[in-house]
Amino acid sequence: MPHPDAGGSTRGEGGAAMVARKSAAKSARPQQAAPAKKAAAGKQGSGTARSRTGRGHTAMTANETAPPAREPAGLPVRPGEEPWTAAEAGEARAQLDDDAARLREEIRLSEAAVSGLMRDSGDGAGDDQADVGTKNISREHEMSLADNAREMLIQTEHALERLDNGTYGRCESCGNPIGKARVLAFPRATLCVECKQRTERR
Repeated sequence: MPHPDAGGSTRGEGGAAMVARKSAAKSARPQQAAPAKKAAAGKQGSGTARSRTGRGHTAMTANETAPPAREPAGLPVRPGEEPWTAAEAGEARAQLDDDAARLREEIRLSEAAVSGLMRDSGDGAGDDQADVGTKNISREHEMSLADNAREMLIQTEHALERLDNGTYGRCESCGNPIGKARVLAFPRATLCVECKQRTERR
């Protein structure tokens, strides 16, 4: 029959062993979860790396396939002439804009004068032949001024269109440069000197 003290010692040792096993089990649980967290972090990091690599590859491809920027074509000049500067092109455009505004005003005034002369000729029943002839001449003169102004306005607007599309300063007949000096003197010019002379001889 075992001694009471020995039995108590045996039970004490068994209880201590059970406590030790429970503690070991508790401490083992975080150790098992830790690798899972590390693995998840590793997966997340690799996904970020892949996404960064993907974005970089897309940007590089866009840069490689982007077409090169085109420089605006300069206005044509004849051999020996200096290229057009931005100030000279701006001066030509400003002169054309001023001419267009002036011609529109001339057309308006001429049309108003013609309307007034037409109205006076209808009311002048007692005018003599000299007055009637004077009014007719004045009316025809104003109509001629209006027609000329309209023609010049069409040419001016055409020159502005040529400035916008880059063909300003090039002869519309032969395709050669008109010459910067001629264009600066006559901003509405559409023909070079040679083609202009051939046109006038016909």
